[in-house]
Amino acid sequence: MGLPEHHLTTGERVVHSFHPHWKRLVLPFVALLLVIAASSAALLFIPTDYEYAGFAWIAVAVVSVVALTLWSFIPYLRWKTTSYTLTTHRFNISTGILSKSDDDIPLTKVNSVSSDQSFVERMLGCGTLVVESASDKGEINLRDIPKIQAVRSELFRLVEDASDGDIDGR
Repeated sequence: MGLPEHHLTTGERVVHSFHPHWKRLVLPFVALLLVIAASSAALLFIPTDYEYAGFAWIAVAVVSVVALTLWSFIPYLRWKTTSYTLTTHRFNISTGILSKSDDDIPLTKVNSVSSDQSFVERMLGCGTLVVESASDKGEINLRDIPKIQAVRSELFRLVEDASDGDIDGR
């Protein structure tokens, strides 16, 4: 997870590396349970003496696999392949299952760091991190950041260190 060691610049070190909050996996997990329950019920109610029972079982299996892939497996892979890495020089956002997209925000370009949390997110300890930078993208909203307050304060501290010229942040 995060940036490999060989992608770091000289003197750069990883401060914090994480995936989005686990709450993103709640609906895919519920979908997994529902698809398993529905396909089990469908297989159970297909009469064994039915002339086309074999075809019906295959159809249930195919629909179940497609549903599990779309509603559970792909969201899990999206969660697993999304990573955020905070280093002493930059904030890296990496996403993608088959193709990969990496965004780096140099800490020297960050203008402000803020966070938003709903009531449920406060109970779960996650939220949306808003990073405003002096780049083409401007304001970046990163949803479902775990331990949002710790990440926000660490990012803010590193931005302050970078603006003071203390790039190592130690």
